[in-house]
Amino acid sequence: MNVFLWVVQALLAAIFVMSGLQKLAQPKNKLAGKYPWVKDVSLATLRFIGVMELLGAIGLVVPAAIGIAHVLTPIAGAGLAILMLLAMAMHVRRKESSAVPVTTILLVLATFVSWGRFGPYGW
Repeated sequence: MNVFLWVVQALLAAIFVMSGLQKLAQPKNKLAGKYPWVKDVSLATLRFIGVMELLGAIGLVVPAAIGIAHVLTPIAGAGLAILMLLAMAMHVRRKESSAVPVTTILLVLATFVSWGRFGPYGW
């Protein structure tokens, strides 16, 4: 189970690094062409989401990789799960049903990491 948790952590980290960097580096109008919801949030909110995704991704792998502050891994998982719950609520409210399944999968995986690392497979 520990190996499976590591695989999920690495997968989530890769996804959220890419997503976070995209939100931080690309102009808002370019992102709005790909993600319609971007038009409805401020640039500061968009950048904040990007920072949170990037910090969550780092928190999933770095603490265990360097052997310091292991408790940050399940906290990062919980934070990303909350972020995905909020994203899901926004997509449902905007009637963007095509985004809900991916968001749900990310929510479940982040919750799984948080449960596993806080609980029976913690450090």
